[in-house]
Amino acid sequence: MPRPRRPLRLLSPEPRLSLQSTFLPSPAELVALRVSLTVAVRALAFTLPLAVAVAYGLTRRRFPGRLLLDLVSQAPLALPPVVVGFALLLLFGAHGVLGAPLARLGVRLAFTATGASIASGVMAFPAMVRQLRLAFEAVDPRLDEAAASLGARPWDRLVSVTLPLAGPGVIAAALTGFAMAMGEFGAVITFAADIPGETETLPLAIYATLQTPGGEAEALRLSIMSLVVAGTALVAAEAVMRRLRQRIAP
Repeated sequence: MPRPRRPLRLLSPEPRLSLQSTFLPSPAELVALRVSLTVAVRALAFTLPLAVAVAYGLTRRRFPGRLLLDLVSQAPLALPPVVVGFALLLLFGAHGVLGAPLARLGVRLAFTATGASIASGVMAFPAMVRQLRLAFEAVDPRLDEAAASLGARPWDRLVSVTLPLAGPGVIAAALTGFAMAMGEFGAVITFAADIPGETETLPLAIYATLQTPGGEAEALRLSIMSLVVAGTALVAAEAVMRRLRQRIAP
């Protein structure tokens, strides 16, 4: 006698969401949001000054190795994020080129919140440099030359002339870098891992939630939070860049 057939079961059931479970973030989700904001702000704090220095040097200076610096500054844009994270492990891991000496001093970067900020900042760096170069190119170099003729030193000219005039571009670069740091996944999970409450940013929390049966509602809430924060920063950056383009246009 033939055995009755069992109904087919889908391996990946469609998400079942309810309004009540969709828009009420849990304490763990709020922690992931806090971690993301903290990581992004720290990434911006150390990346923006370096991006300003590199962009200014590439725009206003001619020096040996300029092409190499340009290529290195844009490398994270072309490399897969996981490769960048692995390179950071080789440099700053416990047995890395720079990580081993730092470990002897009691400093650990890999698998920490600081490491997550470094990974996010490295991935956001190329886009920030590009926007900053556009901002510096929009500043008339004759103003810098006039300040130099009056005896102003390079640092004084940068602080008192170039940076104020390039202010909108600097703000736009900062907002773009913040948004990119909020959304970075590959480099962060490779270099800093996924540690709840310490390195688990919104993208990592979304990925972990999607691996859990019935986690679609939580993933949606996390995605909405990520979209709101990063989207606001990108819209603000675009508005600032539009004003900068209007300044450049004849």
